[in-house]
Amino acid sequence: MTSLPPLREVIGKYGLSASKALGQNFLFDHQLLARIAKVPGKLDGAEVFEVGPGPGGLTRALLESGASVTAVERDRRCIPALEELGTYFPGKLRVIEGDALEVDAPALFRDKPHVVANLPYNVGTALLVGWLSAEWAPWWASLTLMFQKEVAERIVAGPGTEHYGRLAVLAQWRSAPKIAMNVHRSAFTPPPKVMSAVVHIVPGDAPEGVRLKTLEGLTAAAFGQRRKMLRQSLKGVPGALEAMEALGMDSSRRAETVTVAEFVALARVLR
Repeated sequence: MTSLPPLREVIGKYGLSASKALGQNFLFDHQLLARIAKVPGKLDGAEVFEVGPGPGGLTRALLESGASVTAVERDRRCIPALEELGTYFPGKLRVIEGDALEVDAPALFRDKPHVVANLPYNVGTALLVGWLSAEWAPWWASLTLMFQKEVAERIVAGPGTEHYGRLAVLAQWRSAPKIAMNVHRSAFTPPPKVMSAVVHIVPGDAPEGVRLKTLEGLTAAAFGQRRKMLRQSLKGVPGALEAMEALGMDSSRRAETVTVAEFVALARVLR
């Protein structure tokens, strides 16, 4: 493999700049990108799905780790730079121009890929919710995703904390999320106004007898009025108060005190 040109040189060659409208922030630090690529574990020979590669900084690190990468990029300005990168790794990089929210990602792979991405801030949460809400067992082997730090904290939050809410329950009831590393805003070009963090999520077994739709309805009602006692916030959910009584749960509690396991138990009774 011929030595890759510096990423800043590639960006200059193609006249690229981060688009605020697309939520782009570029990473240039090769060591940092290599650390992110190592979060899922050994990728040699593995398939990786990357969203929003931009000029290809993280893509390089993934390819150098031995992965075969399928990258979906909405910004057509970046496509030539990505295609050039592919010439250094023959047969290892597939570039798809399109919107990741509309691409049928599972259809792109025969086996389960690792999803690794510095997600555009404006679509990151929507993509995550879609991946977590898909059929289980999921089409992906793991998720390694860059978010604004506040979003990352919401994903891994536990009961009784300020960030605990619907996203935490959705992420934790059948998978295991953790913050793998924090990333300072100064690492990006241009620097965002907020700090970032990389979240690693590994799927687990889905609890038996629980429907996602029921769980989503419960958490929407409970956290939609999180300052109110559950006897008030859940009164619009048919059977919820009776289910709490059957489980011996105190209806004067508030949503942020209810554990993921307790929400799961409520959803099981309601089904």
